[in-house]
Amino acid sequence: MAHNTVDPATITLEMAQRIRGWRVDEDFTWRAVARAASDLWGSAYGSNQIYGEDLCAVAATMLGEDPHREPWN
Repeated sequence: MAHNTVDPATITLEMAQRIRGWRVDEDFTWRAVARAASDLWGSAYGSNQIYGEDLCAVAATMLGEDPHREPWN
């Protein structure tokens, strides 16, 4: 399901790689990804799970990966 919490144009390649690191390498939940992103980049979403899921979907797509398959899910 597509949400509207993340504008893909606001995510840089460096941000996408950081998001991937949290989700894939550090095994963060979507809530933890959202919290880490909010803390680092100043988002008002906090630990909103939908925001974390959207961040991961945008990052995976930018990196040429499927956010619904391994290693993302």
